[in-house]
Amino acid sequence: MTTRRTRPAPRPPEGTPPRAELARQARQVLADAVRIARWAAVERGPEAALRAGPEAVTSEERAAAALDLTPGQIRAGWDRARLAGLVELHGDTARPGWRLHAWDRDDSAVLRGWVALFDAWSLVHPAPEGVAPSAVAEVVEAVPQVLSLLQLSQGPVLVPALLDLLGQRVEELREERCEVPATEQAATGSEPATTAHEPQDTPGTDGLPALLDWALEGLAAVGALTLDPGADARHATLTPLGNWAVWVKLEQICVAAQSPAGNIEQSAEDMLRGCARLTPGPARAEYRAWLAARTLSSAVAELLAVARGEDALLRGLAFEALRVVGAPAEAEVRATVAEPSLRPYALLWLAEYEGADPDDAQEVLTREEATWLWVDTAAAVADHGESELLVRHLESAVQGTVPALLDEVRAVGHPRTVQVLVALAAAHPDPALSKAVRRAAFQVHTGGA
Repeated sequence: MTTRRTRPAPRPPEGTPPRAELARQARQVLADAVRIARWAAVERGPEAALRAGPEAVTSEERAAAALDLTPGQIRAGWDRARLAGLVELHGDTARPGWRLHAWDRDDSAVLRGWVALFDAWSLVHPAPEGVAPSAVAEVVEAVPQVLSLLQLSQGPVLVPALLDLLGQRVEELREERCEVPATEQAATGSEPATTAHEPQDTPGTDGLPALLDWALEGLAAVGALTLDPGADARHATLTPLGNWAVWVKLEQICVAAQSPAGNIEQSAEDMLRGCARLTPGPARAEYRAWLAARTLSSAVAELLAVARGEDALLRGLAFEALRVVGAPAEAEVRATVAEPSLRPYALLWLAEYEGADPDDAQEVLTREEATWLWVDTAAAVADHGESELLVRHLESAVQGTVPALLDEVRAVGHPRTVQVLVALAAAHPDPALSKAVRRAAFQVHTGGA
């Protein structure tokens, strides 16, 4: 492969504040959510295994007293924390998300967290009562057009004008749903069930003003716009954060066609997360498109930086992407053999690069290295997969018996050993085996033999 120039990054609209200032504003919007997430993490101990749902925070009253907030603010802040990725749900428990750990030092993490909240604006406030769910869905689908008008206007826009645009867009969506291709009608010999002129069970437009108010209030609640009563009529104005977010969304639409799944402009971490649920073929196409848009040296360095992180799933995917790079990555991959967390992946990569069959490449690993890789893969399954996958993963261990596996897992010293064993004990249907695995987790946790 040859080195290619990176496409110049698109510049945000003139007048957009620097990223540091945008991040400061995002931190201000999410200040209460961050305080609640941190309070909950400390309150529930170092593992920060918080109970999800209504009992997310141990006690609304205690949290409210400790943080000087009302119980209602606690509930709202906890919802925002979940929507922004400050906490992550794992079954019935929630743990502090990586964004919470990086909140004070990583502006990109802060902005991604705020954009996640911005994308979930319709969950911030409940929709008006008595409105058909289909009408709510239409308004949610039409709101991007409203935001685009606000961004293009570069200033306040009267709410009646936004209502006119919303009504037009809703009508367009209804017509699109009612259209039946003429060829399909001819083939079936049937009449269309509905037409643009004869809608069936289609909500009227009488409720649109209330739904527009709901949408604008929801967007204002996440810091995307401001609402002003005005002298003549109410008007809405995008905040700097909202203006930047709409621009980012438009840029994403423009570049999405440059790679099969639109990950070409993403960071290595975001690209790998986007490929996590793809099958190997489409994932490799994404890797190739992403690599083609940047210099290989910087791409390899970025992939290895992700591999050194805490997410075991991304570690494995990073080395899959490096397999697409091939020879240009050899020196950098060979240098990681000295790093315990990357050594098994690097040895397998080098073995396949040197011609070994992928099915036989495991033979280059020592028993200890294979056990370390088994625990790391189990951590990825525990974090991102189903419990049944974790039980099946037990069968892939090189050890012939569960006691032998537990002995070697305890000895290998993987930092996620306790969490993996606890998850495996909870998932396995055999009570005796589950008890043995749970006992091993306790021994590792307490430093026992």
